[in-house]
Amino acid sequence: MASEEYCESPDVAALPPQERWQAAPGDAVAACTQCDEPTRFRADAPGAVLCPRCEWQQAQRGACSG
Repeated sequence: MASEEYCESPDVAALPPQERWQAAPGDAVAACTQCDEPTRFRADAPGAVLCPRCEWQQAQRGACSG
C-alpha cells in the first residue's frame, strides 16, 4: 500500500504521545511554560510543556475540580 510509506515506525507509534517528544542526552530541552524550569521534553515538542512539578500540580488541580 502507498499509505504505509507515511506511517510512523511501529516502535514510535507504540509510544504514548508524551513519550515521543522526550529528550535524549544532548538534545535541547524545552522550558516549562509555567515556571521556566527545564523539562524532560525536546525543545521542538508541540504544545504547552510542563516540568515534573508543574505537571503534578496540574494533575492535582484536575483531580480536585470534580
